[in-house]
Amino acid sequence: MNSIKNFFWWCAGVHTETLDRYPEEHNKYVSIGATIFFTGLFAALAGGYALYFVFSGSIMAVLYAALFGLLWGLAIFNLDRYIVLSMDKTKGGFKQFLQALPRIILAIIIGLVISRPLELKIFDKEIREHLKVEYLKQQRATVDTLNKTFEKKYLSEYEQLKALKTQADSLESRIKEDRQKLNHEIFGTKTEETSGVLGYGPYAKMKEEALKKDEIYLDTLRNRAQDAEKQLLDRKSKEGILNQRIFADKSLDSVINISGFADRNAALSNLHKKPDGTTNTATEYAVVFIALLFVLFECLPVFVKLMSAKDVYDIAMKNQRTVHILESDSDVDIEKNALNQIIPQRTDTAIQRRLAKLDRSPEDTIKQ
Repeated sequence: MNSIKNFFWWCAGVHTETLDRYPEEHNKYVSIGATIFFTGLFAALAGGYALYFVFSGSIMAVLYAALFGLLWGLAIFNLDRYIVLSMDKTKGGFKQFLQALPRIILAIIIGLVISRPLELKIFDKEIREHLKVEYLKQQRATVDTLNKTFEKKYLSEYEQLKALKTQADSLESRIKEDRQKLNHEIFGTKTEETSGVLGYGPYAKMKEEALKKDEIYLDTLRNRAQDAEKQLLDRKSKEGILNQRIFADKSLDSVINISGFADRNAALSNLHKKPDGTTNTATEYAVVFIALLFVLFECLPVFVKLMSAKDVYDIAMKNQRTVHILESDSDVDIEKNALNQIIPQRTDTAIQRRLAKLDRSPEDTIKQ
């Protein structure tokens, strides 16, 4: 437990020897250090998960993700540790807030950045379903575009094919009507175009011969239309249009598995939009609340330090800094007197510059 306590103290950036003298403050700084540590840990996980999608499909994807996640987490951890360490609790609350304001703004930005990869993982199933729909739409749109381009390229051939099919359909419809009239003639059904006499007479025979010629011509039209369609299909095959096919379920899953960060991020942004155009407010609010949660978590180290009251450890540290400043001022006075006594007559430029620096006020000396 001592090792864990010392580790969290180090995370909080405390002066161990000074804090040891105040046991009542030990738990407070353990909590502050743990908050800083876990903020960096979450940042490492989020950064690594985000980079994993960048190198998704690569053998080294896991290694790159782990390396980047470690660097990102250490950077956030170091930044939080420095800000908390540098906050002076002996100053007024407003001055402390101004001191922490740049870090709070940066924490909001970092919180939004690190929350996005984890949101992608939380809504992974919903994102996969959304990507399936989007990829299928894209495939259909691609196939339709290629087909329309091909049809424009061979517009005359398609017009000839359409004319052949129209002529064949018209002839087939006429043959059906003539076949019905022939039946009426044979069975003696009286109409405007039939004699109404039962039997297979000369008119029926003539009608049947005409029907046979029309059927032969219809077969010719159908064959010509089939040949034209075959030629167009051969051209489609040569130009690679037939290779563009809609993904099957297994193929679609494979494509989604290697989808990049941009596609998943776009899917998450549009997750609240339903296919019918309405909005799923529950999903939209869930994404926003998760982002706000990570923003708050990223700001916690600063908030914890701001909310903590001034304690005896803060006072002791301020007293130590005051002593160090006074000792520094005393060393400056000793050095100035020594220079004036040893070389009072010299006008060396370097010495004049040194004396000018020593003549500064204690506040200027501390700033220097």
